[in-house]
Amino acid sequence: MSTETSGPGITSRPSGRAARERMYRYILLLCAALSILVTVSIVVLLVWNSISFFTSVGLVDYLFNPEFLISRGEFGLLPLLSGTLIITVVSAVIALPTGVAAAIYLSEYASERMRSILKPGLEILAGIPTVVYGIFALVYVTPLLQTIGLPVNTFNTLSAAIMVGIMIIPMVSSLSEDAMSAVPDSLREAGYGMGATKYEVTTGVVVPAAASGIVSSFILALSRAIGETMIVVVAAGSRARMLNVAEPLQNLWQGFQPMTAAMVQINGAESVSQLGFSSMYAIGLTLFVVTFLLNLASNRIAARYREEYE
Repeated sequence: MSTETSGPGITSRPSGRAARERMYRYILLLCAALSILVTVSIVVLLVWNSISFFTSVGLVDYLFNPEFLISRGEFGLLPLLSGTLIITVVSAVIALPTGVAAAIYLSEYASERMRSILKPGLEILAGIPTVVYGIFALVYVTPLLQTIGLPVNTFNTLSAAIMVGIMIIPMVSSLSEDAMSAVPDSLREAGYGMGATKYEVTTGVVVPAAASGIVSSFILALSRAIGETMIVVVAAGSRARMLNVAEPLQNLWQGFQPMTAAMVQINGAESVSQLGFSSMYAIGLTLFVVTFLLNLASNRIAARYREEYE
């Protein structure tokens, strides 16, 4: 007769614990579903409210009309796109090289002490409210540009673009630094073993190996710049105009109205027609499509060129 007794079942769960596990699972599922529901709801509302606008204003007229004047019923996208484009390009010229240079320093050159100081500083820069950037651009940057002899107006594109560029530097530097830090030390040691200097290893080994992450940070930062609102509302003015191709520098001295600023103007107007109010949703839908395509491109680039190391 066997005297063995069955031990405690290590795989069995008390009924109360199993119930709690199911509850946790459903709560987490609800949180995930809620985020998706909010996103889908925003898209549906944008599309639904844009339908009434496009029934009155044709898509071709909206895309190619060089005028945006609500009082005259002109709702061309080109003037707003011009303002968004020039601010995004100038801010990218400022932020992308500066952010990558900062990331290279933090990843390859900075000591642990210096890194512990600079890294939180960049994160604090990312946490400053954008309206503060806008006020700083209007009150300090614009007078500074006028002092050094640049013929900028009170509301101008250059000061707004400078502050947008400063705002997105932390995003570029942080994401790029994470990508560079993920490059294994064995690649660096192989470069040093070939007789390369630290600069040659950094530019010839680390940066190419982290290229997918760096490019992804560029695209995400540009998406952030395109959707920026408060800086351009405060510093760039509220006049929609087309790009001056004959005199490119004039585009920097004068003010523009990007798409986000136009939406703020429409929403804050005391009296606006129903068609004018609907145009706000059409502009918002356009911004969503542009940023969605940029984020999609970022994901594709990251997936296509991602390097996996063991």
